[in-house]
Amino acid sequence: MLLAFDTSSAACTAALFDGTGARVARADEIIGRGHAERLVPMIAELMDGRSATRILVGIGPGSFTGIRVAIAAAHGLAIGWGAELAGMSSLALLAAAGADAQDDIAAAVVGGHGELFVQQFDARTLRPTSELRNAVPAEAARSVSAHLVVGSGARQLVEARGFGEARELWPSAANVFRLPNELRSLPARPVYARAPDARVPEPA
Repeated sequence: MLLAFDTSSAACTAALFDGTGARVARADEIIGRGHAERLVPMIAELMDGRSATRILVGIGPGSFTGIRVAIAAAHGLAIGWGAELAGMSSLALLAAAGADAQDDIAAAVVGGHGELFVQQFDARTLRPTSELRNAVPAEAARSVSAHLVVGSGARQLVEARGFGEARELWPSAANVFRLPNELRSLPARPVYARAPDARVPEPA
């Protein structure tokens, strides 16, 4: 069985699939904060005593804390179950929520310091058609041309750009098999897109 989950945003989302790729169970909750408290109980409810042989975890970019919570949980479960572990692009998973887009789709997520994480994808294959950027809305708006923008930063990007459709959607682990293989076979390490604010002091 394959367990997929992501806590890079205000959503806490998990899904379980059998060996054929058929979805067995899913859970999607918008919780804002508190992923550390909610994720493990959610997975326990989803698994209902079962174990997984493969784990896919969202590696960001997004919430620093949420990404760390998910990856730590994934490593712990992988050790306990002896499961294979890989990472998946949280922005691609978010873009998968805009299933009715015709051409490209842009994912925009609110980051720190008033900046956005943005990336554009082919709506059919979900392969990236732009580089991952972390920038203020005005600059981020220049990096994507897709009419449809989804995510917590969609409204800011569309307003800065002056055109397009904004939808406040969230990643759902149920969409993991819409991602191309290269975006769901990544190292299970955080993708922050910018350096964390806390830094280790340099030696004098």
